[in-house]
Amino acid sequence: MKETLQPGIEHEFTYRVPASKTVPALYPEAEEFQVMPNVFATGFLVGFIEWVCIQALLPHLDWPAEQTVGTQVNISHMAATPPGMEVVAKVKVVEVKGKQLFFEVEAHDQAGIICKGTHERFVINAEKFNQKLNLKVQSMQG
Repeated sequence: MKETLQPGIEHEFTYRVPASKTVPALYPEAEEFQVMPNVFATGFLVGFIEWVCIQALLPHLDWPAEQTVGTQVNISHMAATPPGMEVVAKVKVVEVKGKQLFFEVEAHDQAGIICKGTHERFVINAEKFNQKLNLKVQSMQG
């Protein structure tokens, strides 16, 4: 982590929602999702918020040796966004406790606010993280 990783870091990113990020596309094998509204899925919205937070942090990490993983998401998805509309996410680092990072997040489309909340991420050493993950995979294999 660089010394520049401090509260106050802000980032904004715009994304046009494709049909591949709607509720029916979330789990194509789930029949239940296939009859649901064709709108930006909450699961994909969470991933989008994480993406924007990662973008905000890149200049402040020794990337890719240092990375961040999401540890908590608390957002309200308050309005539906159809495919073709743009969504703008705004994120702000509000607290840094060692390797634990706290964000305020929000997103809006052309019609207004669609989500608001908080997100936490944790700085990891990618090599060590992947070693632990590989041990877990090996333990499953026998």
